[in-house]
Amino acid sequence: MTTRVTAGRAGLVREIRATAPLTVRGPVTARGPWLTTAAQASSARLHGVLVESHQQGRPRGAALLSSRRRGPVTTVRLLGDGDLPDPAGAPPRRLPVVDHGAAEELADGVVGLLESLPGRWALRLTGLPLGDPALSALARRLGTGAHFRTERARTLVDRLDDLGAVHRSQDPVDLERWLPAFLDRRPPGAGLGPVRAAARVHAGLGGLEHAVVVRGGRAVAGLLTLVGDGPRRPWWGWTETGGLDSGPGQPSVSLTAASWSVSRGRGRG
Repeated sequence: MTTRVTAGRAGLVREIRATAPLTVRGPVTARGPWLTTAAQASSARLHGVLVESHQQGRPRGAALLSSRRRGPVTTVRLLGDGDLPDPAGAPPRRLPVVDHGAAEELADGVVGLLESLPGRWALRLTGLPLGDPALSALARRLGTGAHFRTERARTLVDRLDDLGAVHRSQDPVDLERWLPAFLDRRPPGAGLGPVRAAARVHAGLGGLEHAVVVRGGRAVAGLLTLVGDGPRRPWWGWTETGGLDSGPGQPSVSLTAASWSVSRGRGRG
């Protein structure tokens, strides 16, 4: 197998398309439309680490990353982390690989990218599923300076139907009527442009449901839900009259490390 690294927005968007077969069973937030929107919205430097069977072969593993330099430290994250608000309740990101061997090669490639960065670096990989093989391989290479953290997210529970009449639709034209109300109540810190673009892209693909409760001629509650061939994923919503609750979500794992604290580990498992 071979590993290669790409840089820049145009190159990363090409790699997102190339890695589509790896993410076809992943969550919406790890697939091409979401990641492409995140790449177009990001002001960070973008990097792709790809594992292939041979040069120009089909990808067998991928790490799609962003980096920002502040002062002497470059922080590296997974693409989408901080660029778009995550739907709550389940791990939103992936380091997709086809097998254990690809996970080991991908970890080598990510370490190589980190070591190529000028100055000091910090790695912050968040929102991954428990037992991710590439994350485990990467932790072995980073040694005692790598730290895992597991947390269980909360999720939105849709009980809007308990309020009575609810307008639900996946029609992208109908979404435009209600989109300003959703954007006015977008998650804290979420940029207007990226969120609007992601909503329109997924609505256009038939992958976004909007639900609105209207009273007195105005929306008093609303919820955007990512839909498709997997579980429904409530994205964000608001209410002035109930109908949206919080419930337990799935656990996710994060890995953090920094160049000044790692002691290169034992390598391959």
